[in-house]
Amino acid sequence: MKSCVVCGKAGERHHIVFKNSGGFDFPLNFIYLCSEHHRGKNGPHKNRIVDLNYKISMQNELFNRLSEEYYAINDIVKILEINPRQAKVLVNDLAKYNKGYKTEDVIKKLMGGKFYYGFMIDENYKEWWNIPEEEIFLNK
Repeated sequence: MKSCVVCGKAGERHHIVFKNSGGFDFPLNFIYLCSEHHRGKNGPHKNRIVDLNYKISMQNELFNRLSEEYYAINDIVKILEINPRQAKVLVNDLAKYNKGYKTEDVIKKLMGGKFYYGFMIDENYKEWWNIPEEEIFLNK
């Protein structure tokens, strides 16, 4: 049994990008949390800031691991330790270029179809604010 990353008690798997939000089953998309840190008031299911911090950390790690501009599907499988069948689902509707799949497209899909930014942690941030991605610089 894996331990909670917060307190060390017995943990259960938590998907950082929830499966119902387009999350995939691969090691970077889950952490282990005890029941209190998973579903308690300070867990990602009830605390938006905790949830966003986990998502931003995952996204940053994806940008660290996928540092090239393009990747072939076999490289994605190897680097992210993702199941080849899931990798096919991942890239199914992504544009394929001569050099492979664009890193930003792959990461955005892994993040459930959107990018996460530090300013989203602000308590005054509202998700319905419509900020075009072209106006936001990714914090890589």
